[in-house]
Amino acid sequence: MPIKRNQVVSISYTLKDPETGELIDQSTPDRPLKFITGLGHIIPGLENEILKMEKGESKEILVKSADAYGPVNPEAIQEINRSDLAHIEDLKEGMILYAQDSQGHQIPVKIIKVSDDKVTIDLNHPMAGKDLLFNVKIMDVRDATEEELAHGHVHDDDGHHH
Repeated sequence: MPIKRNQVVSISYTLKDPETGELIDQSTPDRPLKFITGLGHIIPGLENEILKMEKGESKEILVKSADAYGPVNPEAIQEINRSDLAHIEDLKEGMILYAQDSQGHQIPVKIIKVSDDKVTIDLNHPMAGKDLLFNVKIMDVRDATEEELAHGHVHDDDGHHH
């Protein structure tokens, strides 16, 4: 039976760069990724393919950048005053810092260039502009509880923690 909206899906996965084969991320056997379908918890291209699968099924899924983290946005590359980051010692190109967006979520900020008075930062998601290759296995599927739907996230088997 295919997976539907508002179900809790547990998957094991590996994520690789399709061009280089480099391993980017993976779940562990004791910690599958659990999410509620239809709530935007995972990238759209991956969720759309998972909705075509069933419990126990495995699949290789290539997600194009447009259906993952989108294209690189040139407007997200900005120049700021070095003094704005004066509290950070030893600022270097390639460094990843974290800022908060308007909803309080942490977002990675990559340092692109450092000069005496300016710093160029990139606010794009690190995976923006990249195609992603997933190997996914559907470990479990169940209907989300009313409480999970009301809270907008999966509750662990060992109880509810906020």
